[in-house]
Amino acid sequence: MSRRRLLGSAGAAGATGLVLGAAGGATGYAATRTDEPTALTAVGSTQVMFHGKHQPGITTPLQARGHLVAFDLAPGAGRKEAAALMRRWSAVARRLMAGEAADSGAADGAAHDTGIALDAGPSSLTVTFGFGHTFFERTGLVGHRPPGLDPLPPFSSDHIDAKRSNGDLWVQIGADDALVAFHALRAVQKEAAPAAGVRWQMNGFNRSPGATAQPMTARNLMGQIDGTGNPKPAESDFDRRVFVPAGTDTKYDWLAGGSYAVVRRIRMLLDDWEKLPVERQEQVIGRRKKDGAPLSGGAETTAMDLDKAGPDGKLLIPDNAHARISSPEKNSGAAMLRRPFSYHDGISADGTPDAGLLFICWQADPLRGFVPVQRKLDRGDALSPFIRHEASGLFAVPGGAADGEYVGQRLLES
Repeated sequence: MSRRRLLGSAGAAGATGLVLGAAGGATGYAATRTDEPTALTAVGSTQVMFHGKHQPGITTPLQARGHLVAFDLAPGAGRKEAAALMRRWSAVARRLMAGEAADSGAADGAAHDTGIALDAGPSSLTVTFGFGHTFFERTGLVGHRPPGLDPLPPFSSDHIDAKRSNGDLWVQIGADDALVAFHALRAVQKEAAPAAGVRWQMNGFNRSPGATAQPMTARNLMGQIDGTGNPKPAESDFDRRVFVPAGTDTKYDWLAGGSYAVVRRIRMLLDDWEKLPVERQEQVIGRRKKDGAPLSGGAETTAMDLDKAGPDGKLLIPDNAHARISSPEKNSGAAMLRRPFSYHDGISADGTPDAGLLFICWQADPLRGFVPVQRKLDRGDALSPFIRHEASGLFAVPGGAADGEYVGQRLLES
């Protein structure tokens, strides 16, 4: 039974009436309300497939809402309990991504569904699962822990809160509707008990689909276009950079087609940033704020000319500009697929916004992707005085589940 059918035609008609009433300045339902069901919009009807070579939520276009949540296995829980949990999580993720109720297989239909997303379509929902470094110790699978999951090195600019970092298990949820995303979050949290409990949770957002006249690269809370230099799926080396290939060591076969996710909660010091004139902000980033074009000229997608100088002989893209230091050209080709959410958690005790970026990047090997780039940024990025890394995590994300499988089955049943 779908979430949409659960509410029925009356609810759909009521929603239509609310929209018409608002348009007419009324406070209640419009007089033109009908009892005919309305079709889902394009945003609500978009469905991402759960089964596949790769897990969803990696190459899926950015969604409007997101939740990141890490779990620790409960005391006494091990491989058996973890396998049962991944089986439950995979089943509920598959149903919700198809627009079905979270518990549509129950004897009384969807009686146990929370009802949060009644009448909503799939709304591009994705649920992605990963394993942390400690997961392998807790499940007796240390021999299957890949070298790429070794802990990230410390960086001099880190202000890491250990309580909001790492974890045995990690779940990324994204959707183009806030209630659909929250519905999935609650379902995942409910299914975790009694095998695991929440270690930390973070909530994020992006621009809603259709909010701009044409699709465009997202902006972050600094107002900068963010993600221009991402590797593109159409590029010949995309899979090599983002996904783990099948290797010669059978101990790590479970990770083939998977990826590594580095997760960083990056606080933006917006009060300080917004004091800078736009021209200075552009020098810090190395790109124009209006359209994301490199300061060396052209449009957003024009390749940066890192050697181009102005009439005064100075480089147009400064030596310490963020775009220069993080570019593949300056990092021996190192690249990662950045897929973030912005966040805003209110006002801190000092009166400044607790806001910034839930940075998520995907790569086949973090020691060749995130780590060398962050080391270089750590040594002299002009953006560093305006940001603070406050939480961190690294997770091995298995390949996608085939039809009839659950995520991580090749590891947990090896």
